Amino acid sequence: MKSKASCVLLAILIVASGLLATSCSFNKTPVLPPIDIYVSPIDGLNDSFARGVDISSVIALENSGVVFKDKDGKAQDIFVTLKEAGVNYVRVRIWNDPYDSEGNGYGGGTSDIEKAVEIGKRATEQGMKVFVDFHYSDFWADPGKQMEPKAWQGMSLSEKEASLYEFTRSSLKQLLDNDVDVGMVQIGNEINNGIAGVTVWSKMALLLNAGSRAVREAAQLYDREILVVIQFTNPETKNAYAAYSSNLLRYEVDYDVFASSYYPYWHGSLENLTELLGQIAEKYDKKVMVAETAYVYSLDEMDGHDNTISKESDLAGYPATVQGQANMLSDVIAAVSSLGDAGIGVFYWEPAWIGVGPPSATETNKVLWEKYGSGWASSYAGEYDPVDAGVWYGGCAVENQALFDAEGVPLDSLYVFKYAQPGHMSVRKIDAVLGLSVAVTMGETFVMPETISAIYNDGVLELLPVTWNTEEQTRITEIVTVGDNAAAGTYQVTGDLEGWPEKVTCKVAIQPKNFVVNFSFEEEDMGAWAVTYPEGVSECTDRQFKTDDAYSGDYSFHYWVVGDVAFTLTQTFTDLPDGTYALSASFQGLKSKDDDRIVLFADGVVRSSIEVSLTGWQDWQMPILENIEVTGGNLTIGVDLKCAPGSWGTIDDFFLYKTG
Repeated sequence: MKSKASCVLLAILIVASGLLATSCSFNKTPVLPPIDIYVSPIDGLNDSFARGVDISSVIALENSGVVFKDKDGKAQDIFVTLKEAGVNYVRVRIWNDPYDSEGNGYGGGTSDIEKAVEIGKRATEQGMKVFVDFHYSDFWADPGKQMEPKAWQGMSLSEKEASLYEFTRSSLKQLLDNDVDVGMVQIGNEINNGIAGVTVWSKMALLLNAGSRAVREAAQLYDREILVVIQFTNPETKNAYAAYSSNLLRYEVDYDVFASSYYPYWHGSLENLTELLGQIAEKYDKKVMVAETAYVYSLDEMDGHDNTISKESDLAGYPATVQGQANMLSDVIAAVSSLGDAGIGVFYWEPAWIGVGPPSATETNKVLWEKYGSGWASSYAGEYDPVDAGVWYGGCAVENQALFDAEGVPLDSLYVFKYAQPGHMSVRKIDAVLGLSVAVTMGETFVMPETISAIYNDGVLELLPVTWNTEEQTRITEIVTVGDNAAAGTYQVTGDLEGWPEKVTCKVAIQPKNFVVNFSFEEEDMGAWAVTYPEGVSECTDRQFKTDDAYSGDYSFHYWVVGDVAFTLTQTFTDLPDGTYALSASFQGLKSKDDDRIVLFADGVVRSSIEVSLTGWQDWQMPILENIEVTGGNLTIGVDLKCAPGSWGTIDDFFLYKTG
């Protein structure tokens, strides 16, 4: 797990009772369900604003035995619950043929046209409109993969164009013949890097227009008003949205709405998103919206399959609580609504995708995931997507981002859709406390922080005085004063915070004196480090600013693919105290070949080294060299790397400390 020396969010859930609830509305007071969240009213939010959810996996979940309930815990049609919670739009994805040759479903809801029709009919019956999301793939389509459907493989561009048009037309006909109230249709899913296997913009535009033409014709034939949506993601990427919107104009793509995904863990600030969407709306006279967003209410794993977001370090400015989830959703709605008539809606992605059973029933869950497709992928998807689904198939990876709990009862955060306009007030109280992490080096003066950060249910962060355990503080002070490196490690101090029922904690990392200069590459001055390349090898390293790729802090030493990857990174000392030392460093990344070699070394009285194995992104390896003898103060430490093209990684947090 990534270690951070800064404050990290703790996932602390609140259970409270006896709270006041008030509301304000336009000349009427809505009936309030018994919810316990604060929702700030959003001024100017239109009644027509799409308060949407993507529940494409719901049929597979129900087939797997999941029972959705109302606020009182009684079984109730989920579409009724959604309507009661203020949802007015349902998004549903459609894959072309998510089945293997034996008819086994690929999972992820096995989202075919038949399930889309069923979802669409049930949504329409509750007065909700339907947003159709064509992936034009047999399984997940996103920026990392835009695989053409099996039936389209080997087709020429013109044949694929005709097939995309026909698939769109026939699918919409099925929906509209069943009286599904289709209001929007999305041509492709997160098409940053392609659509249906086509990656060149001039060719992509032909496919986009084929889909758009099918939508326009269906709208005219059935006398409906249906908006054409184009969706992208990664708004944090500089100039990307400007390029996408420019290409849509350049290649004369016919569309109405520019849509973005926005997951706060990955996609930067809301201010940046709003600015980008506002620029597109004004420059190109288009509607804009957020087609996907989500956030965690817990860091727990609830079905025996690992989750996408599972660590405090994954979080993005909101605590992992129901209120934190509600605040995030409210903020996204407010951001899009602030664009006036151009901002038409926000859709929460898969709020009903909960586990089909607890972790204790993992073996039973596996049977259901395979049979009904209620996990993110089944093993059968491996024939179509062998690299990803063929290896990592299994259960739900997002149940801790749902708006329903593990038993199918709606969380209070679901009702943000209902109260985004009038607001909903509750007694102001602490929602979460930010855990503290501090570091102290042996021999330094140790002082505990006097305050701790708390987030209230209205989203405001305040510094509050904390009373720390005196005995625990004294113990750490004695360890640091004595300066025995053998006692180095991480300790915990507990404390009391007024108005908070739980103990608060501060993790204290006691570190031996580290002799490495700029050990974590946080300092801009890299003069203490030397990088050399073998003859004929291009420069392939830098000091990288990217928190996700750093073991601690924000910077790390980064290397990437430029032909053969080879270099030596060193730091030399001439005045170390004589004695025995240990050296460690943190590595993450991938080797492209088994015989690639990465070596951590120390040249002192004798040379000692250890080879480093890499197993993937954020899977940090921390080799340690011990019994390094230093006499005369001289020592050189470093990394020697020689890898084939395709290798990449980062190196961080060198520690050289005296052990004897």
